[in-house]
Amino acid sequence: MINRGLVRDYLERCGHRLAAIDVLYARAAWADVVRESQEVVELALKALLRHINVDPPRVHDVGRVVQEQHDALPEGLRAHDARMAAISKQLRRDRELAFYGSEDLTPGDFYVEDDARRARDDARWLVETITAELC
Repeated sequence: MINRGLVRDYLERCGHRLAAIDVLYARAAWADVVRESQEVVELALKALLRHINVDPPRVHDVGRVVQEQHDALPEGLRAHDARMAAISKQLRRDRELAFYGSEDLTPGDFYVEDDARRARDDARWLVETITAELC
C-alpha cells in the first residue's frame, strides 16, 4: 500500500531543504550546499520508491534501487533513472567528506562554488523532475 501522505511529505520537505540550500549558497558555504544537496536527493528518491510501493533501504544512496525498479517507475521518469542514480552516487561519495572532512582535507577549503552549484542544480532538477511526475 502506498502512503501518499508520506510521499507528499518527503517532497514538501525537499522543497524546504532546497530553500535552505539557497541560503547556504548565498553565504558561500560550499561544503554545506553539497552535504544538504545529498540529503535532498536521498529524500526525493525515497519518495519516488515509496510512490511505486518499494520500501526504501536504510542507506544514503538508493540510485541503484531506482534503476532496478525501472519498469515500475512512472513512464515519464524511466528515461531519467540513470541520471538520477548517477547524481545520487556522486553526492553519496561527498556526504561525509563535505560534513566532517578528514585529517588531510578541510571541507571549507576543499569544496568550491562549482561543486556547490552542480550539487544544488542536480538536487533541484531531481526534485522538480520527480515532483512534476508524481504530483
